[in-house]
Order: sequence, then C-alpha cells, then structure tokens
Amino acid sequence: RKVFSLQKPFDILVVDDGSPDGTAKIVKKLQTEFNGRLHIIERNGKLGLGTAYLKGFEWGLNNNYDYLFEMDADFSHNPEDLLKLLEAMEERGGDMSVGSRYVSGGKVENWPLMRKAISFGASIYVNLILWMGIHDPTAGFVGYKRKVLETIDLENIKSRGYAFQIEMKYAAQKNKFRIIEVPITFIDREHGTSKMSSNIFNEAVLGVIRMKFKKH
Repeated sequence: RKVFSLQKPFDILVVDDGSPDGTAKIVKKLQTEFNGRLHIIERNGKLGLGTAYLKGFEWGLNNNYDYLFEMDADFSHNPEDLLKLLEAMEERGGDMSVGSRYVSGGKVENWPLMRKAISFGASIYVNLILWMGIHDPTAGFVGYKRKVLETIDLENIKSRGYAFQIEMKYAAQKNKFRIIEVPITFIDREHGTSKMSSNIFNEAVLGVIRMKFKKH
C-alpha cells in the first residue's frame, strides 16, 4: 500500500519460492484490489535469492518496463526512497542507482555493532579486490535502467546469495554504465529473521575473487 501511494506509479512483482508464511495467498487476495499493478511469480523450492532477482528482471523486460527496482519488502528499505532512486536515473543521468548506507547522509538503524562491522568490512573487502569505488557494493536496494539489464549477460551472473548484489554492480561497471549512490537509512526488520548462513557468507567471500578474473 505504501508503494502504491507514491507520487509516481510503481508496479510490484513478488517472486515467491514456496514461502511457508502465506505470502502468495496474501498477494493473490490483494491482486483483486490492485488490478494490473500487483503481480506474482510462484516457484517451487528454495532456488536462491539471485535466481529470484533474475526471474524478476526477465519478467520486467518482457513486460516493457523502462526502470526496474529490487528491494526488501520488510521496510528495511523505505518505499519512499524509490522516488530518490528513480530521480537519480531520470534526472541525474544514472544508469543504475544504489540505495547506499555508507555515503554521506546514509546510515543503519537497529543493527548490533558486530553486524555493522561485518557489513562495513565487506564493503572494504570488495573494493580492495575489485576496485569498484562503490561505497555500498552489497546494497540490495537498487534501480536499473532497462538498457543495463539488456546489456549485462544475465545468464553469466552465477552468484545465488548476497554476492549477487556485488556481481550485478560489477557487471554494470564493467559495461561502462554510470552508477549513482543515493543515501538511505536502512532500518533492520522488527519481525522475522535473516536468511544469512555460512554458505552464503562463503559464497560472497570466494565469489568476489572469482569475479576479479571473470569476463562480463
């Protein structure tokens, strides 16, 4: 409801991998209220965060959207910041916009000190290896112009966990697209738990090294 109340008309696509919390059922019920603006793709099994994003990008391109955004739906990302990400592309010449916690004006709320240290340390690690110059390479609140997703070889994006965010930004940069970081306040979820695991963490650590020697 918050997204649909914004000044600009955003549509929503939910990609649901058989979530046991009733997400699909709720979305389908709301579709009658938001006819043509709320969409869902249902998949069987846990296929990974990265594949869900790729499926969403494919759907958005096939349905002729000029701008596509990815975001968390637990209010960690403020829906009102969608307008800032769009403005960075529509008016400031960005090809990709990143909701950044680590540029001037950005911040994190409700995270324990260790979580903040791991996240900030990851950003430093990524830039040491890849020299991206992006303050928040692991950010998951991102806007894309259509041409970015059409240019990147999405089939060549192999990361399935949180390294996916890094790989997409790196691929965009390698293809000479302009990336603009927009300061946001990231607020940790009040309900539910993180899906972070040791496998996801290891993929991110090793994946960055793999990206260094990979052609995009």
